[in-house]
Amino acid sequence: MPTYQYRCLNCRKRFEVFMTFSEYGSKPVVCPHCQSDNIQRRIGRIRVARSEESRLESMADPASLEGLENDPKALGQMMRRMSSEMGEEMGPEFDEVIDRLEAGQSPDDIEKALPDLGGEDGAGMGGMGGMNDFD
Repeated sequence: MPTYQYRCLNCRKRFEVFMTFSEYGSKPVVCPHCQSDNIQRRIGRIRVARSEESRLESMADPASLEGLENDPKALGQMMRRMSSEMGEEMGPEFDEVIDRLEAGQSPDDIEKALPDLGGEDGAGMGGMGGMNDFD
């Protein structure tokens, strides 16, 4: 059965109603919180299934990478989106870097503050996919 989303115009609360297609429009809907019939239908979010290749392709658009070397916050947001799109947990060190970038800390300052970040090879943040190598 489809779920229909509503908002009560009296108490301002949101609610959902399950009903068949044939019931929609003929079955009266009232707010479960205040029993008002002064309601408004909401259109919920939709999801579009995309392949991993399509998600990665949209992130690799060169226009979306412009100016990241001068904007740590935007770099952190882009990295968070990439991590989310990949659906993989990158670990607490990665989250720490993203949090610091989103707070406005430069990649160079992060590398100085977290010298062991690159792992055993001592590569620093350069070892994290060349985060500070935009040339």
